[in-house]
Amino acid sequence: MKPLLLIDIDGPLNPYAALSRREPPPGYTRHRMRPTGWTAGPALPVLLDPAHGERLLALAGRYELVWATTWKDEANEWIGPRVGLPRLPFVDWPQMHGPAPEGRYWKTQYVVAYAAGRPFAWVDDEITDRDREWVAARRPAGDSLLRWIDPAVGLERTDFEALAAWADGREGDG
Repeated sequence: MKPLLLIDIDGPLNPYAALSRREPPPGYTRHRMRPTGWTAGPALPVLLDPAHGERLLALAGRYELVWATTWKDEANEWIGPRVGLPRLPFVDWPQMHGPAPEGRYWKTQYVVAYAAGRPFAWVDDEITDRDREWVAARRPAGDSLLRWIDPAVGLERTDFEALAAWADGREGDG
């Protein structure tokens, strides 16, 4: 069984910290979206690079791709088609932005529960060393890769290389 690749949107695919720039970063296009809950004011600005979809699809031979985002299933409507991804399963968070003991990110406990013992890699802009330590204390050595992504930059070539290397059995650099 392939490991899971759990994909956050805001940060890794949508480098939201770059939205204040006059021009989007190279390769990115600015989109305006109105997902559920975004009803007041102007549409939500989102930066997306279609090359990310191609690179994720290239990893699909090594991984089962899963959305791990607060967009939940709406990622399949708003994000996937714009980067060329098919419908993907998603983590249906039991409680969004809920409590996270020990200074962890609120998603961490749910990502581990979703993986249900399967090896996984997770890309997110809010992963910290506390999350890595918590996961490492609950999982066999080497069966998870938690990769922090800079929300001003998004996923880069080196991230895709590290994900491929980890899936191929080599150590990722987390």
